[in-house]
Amino acid sequence: MKENNPKVIIGSEEWCSFPELGIPAIQARVDSGAKTSSIHAFNIQKFRREGETWVSFEVHPLQHDRKTVVRCEKPVVDKRVVKSSSGASETRYVINATIKLGSNKWDIELTLANRDTMGYRMLLGREAMNGRLIVDPSISFAIGGISREEVNDYYGKDKKPRTGLKIGLLASNPELYSNQRILEAGDEHGHEMVFLNIKQCYMKLDAVSPEVHYRGGTVLNDLDAVITRIRPSATFYGCALTRQFESMGVYTINSSTAITQSRDKLYALQLMLKNGVSIPTTGFANSPLETGDLIEMVDGAPLVVKLLERGQGRGVVLASTKKAAESVVNAFKSLGANLLVQKFIKEAHGKDLRCFVIDDKVVASIQREAAPGEFRSEIHQGGSASIVKITPRERTMAIKAAKTLGLKVAGVDLIRSKEGPLLLEVKSTPGLEAIETATGKDIAGLLISAIEKKLNWKRDSSLISE
Repeated sequence: MKENNPKVIIGSEEWCSFPELGIPAIQARVDSGAKTSSIHAFNIQKFRREGETWVSFEVHPLQHDRKTVVRCEKPVVDKRVVKSSSGASETRYVINATIKLGSNKWDIELTLANRDTMGYRMLLGREAMNGRLIVDPSISFAIGGISREEVNDYYGKDKKPRTGLKIGLLASNPELYSNQRILEAGDEHGHEMVFLNIKQCYMKLDAVSPEVHYRGGTVLNDLDAVITRIRPSATFYGCALTRQFESMGVYTINSSTAITQSRDKLYALQLMLKNGVSIPTTGFANSPLETGDLIEMVDGAPLVVKLLERGQGRGVVLASTKKAAESVVNAFKSLGANLLVQKFIKEAHGKDLRCFVIDDKVVASIQREAAPGEFRSEIHQGGSASIVKITPRERTMAIKAAKTLGLKVAGVDLIRSKEGPLLLEVKSTPGLEAIETATGKDIAGLLISAIEKKLNWKRDSSLISE
C-alpha cells in the first residue's frame, strides 16, 4: 500500500491472513488502544539458524477451535515486555510478518502470546494501522466476511456427518476452557453440540407439553441430553431450567436435586456425616453471641472461616489467632452472612486433592498446592497442580461423596490429615483445565462417553478415524 493511497476504513473486527505463515484466514480484534499487534501462539521454541535467533510456534487460528493447528517459524526481531489489558506484564518474542487485509498487504510486527482465554486469536494494534487504516468501531467486517464453508476449505476441514446425539451445554460463558473442551469433545464423537446460555433460556410450564425456549423463540424440544454447568450465582434459575428439561424427559448429566444439594454447603456436610464420610470438625451458628464457643468447637485457632454462599475460591479466610477469628466471624455475622468455622488441618501444608468423578468412577486425580504465602490451593489463586496417586481409601471416599449428593460428574476435594482423608467440598461444576493439563487425560471425552453409555448410544465405527 503506497503512502499517498487513501486510508482504508475497517471495523472493530476483521478477517485477515498471513500467507507466509500459512494462515489463510484469522479473525482479528481491531484495537487502536493497543500499541502492538499480537497473534495467538503456543509451544513457542527458540532455536538458532545460520547464526540468527528463530522461533517455532503453533497457532490455533480459529476461535473456539483447538483442533485446527498451524505450525510456523520466523526470525526473532525483538524480545520485549508487554502489558496486557488486565495490567499483567510479560516478556514476548516479536516477529515480522506480512499481513493481507482485503487486497492490501504490508509488513507488521507481531508479538507471540497465548490468547487461548481471549475471544480473538489475533489483536491488530495501532502501530500496524498508522497511516494506512481508519477504524469505525460501529461496524464489523468492513473489508468483507468469510463464510464457515470458506474457512473449512482454507484449512482442509471436511464437514463431519452428524449421526449422533443432540447435546445441550447449559452454562454462562462459552469462552471458558471447560465449556470449549466439552463442545469440542462432543463434536469429535460425532454429536451435535449446542451451547445454551442460561440467561437466554426461558420456559413454558404446562402439564401436557412443558417447553424450554431459547432467544428468538426457538423451542428446545429435540435435545437428547443436557450437560449442566451452572455457576454459583446462577444456581436458582439454572436449577429451575434443569428441572424443566427433566420434566420434558431430557437426560441431565447432573440433576437439579444433586446440584441444589451440592450448593447448600451446610446440608451437604450434614449428608456426608449421615453417610459416613469424614469431614474436618465444623461449627455453625446463627448468632454472634456464640462466637467464643463456636471457635472452641473446632479446637480454637488457627481455623478456617467459610461463607455458605460464595463463588469459586471466594469467601474462605484463615484466622491465625483467636482474636482474628472472633473479628472475622463477628464481621461476617454483622452483615447477616451465614458461615461455617472449620478445623485447620496444619499437617496438610496447604495441599489438597481434587478427584474427578464421572459415573461413579474416579477418572483422574491431582494434588493442588497453595502459592507461597497462601493457605488455599485454588489454581486461579496462584496454586499449582500435579498428578498424584490416591489411596484406595481416598478413591472410595471420593466416589461415596459424589453418590451421597447424587452427582454423576463431580470434583471432590479431599485433604490428608493425621486421622486419614477428610472431605472438604464436592463441586457439581468442576473445571477441566488444571486436571487435563496435569494428567494429560481427555476428561471432556470421558464425560461425553458417560452420556453415550447412559443413552445406549454407540458410535458408528465407520466414522472413527484410524
